[in-house]
Amino acid sequence: MTTLANRPNTALIIVDVQNGVVDGAYARDAVIANIHALVDKARGEGVPVVWVQHSDDELPEGSEAWKYVPELVSRDSEALVHKSYGDSFEGTNLEDVLARAGVGRLVVAGAETDACIRSTIHGAFTRGYDVTLVGDAHTAGDKSAWGAPPVESVIAHTNLYWQFEAAPGRTAAVTPAKDIDFKG
Repeated sequence: MTTLANRPNTALIIVDVQNGVVDGAYARDAVIANIHALVDKARGEGVPVVWVQHSDDELPEGSEAWKYVPELVSRDSEALVHKSYGDSFEGTNLEDVLARAGVGRLVVAGAETDACIRSTIHGAFTRGYDVTLVGDAHTAGDKSAWGAPPVESVIAHTNLYWQFEAAPGRTAAVTPAKDIDFKG
């Protein structure tokens, strides 16, 4: 039900599953396994997979920390969007990539729940996209030393509030990886 005209397609957006981002992240291996299954399913159904890769002072481009985890390998035919802000749309070509593919619905997975995932799902929603967050395919590192709640609580809270997000002409949803329907 996207508000974007003539954009009936869905894309899988994988955000920042980079070595330096998910090293030590909560349920890292299970989340990456779920993302891997989503990528395989999307590819099998001809759904575009878009990879988003963050760089900044802590993730310098080309460094080992900046690289995607070895379990997830993009194809040359799949879009790679480089970003330096939390919201995957800010200062990037993501909107152009999605427009060319006729995409109005996003299925989002990756890291970090409390930063780039939240920024991206909100950024997409305010830009008119329908946004499904894959409830068991996003994670973050422990930030409790800075006063944040435990990561599992951050993930649970994000999943809770996103399923109730509402705006005219758009839908928000939280769905487990095994139940993702790229055509629906």
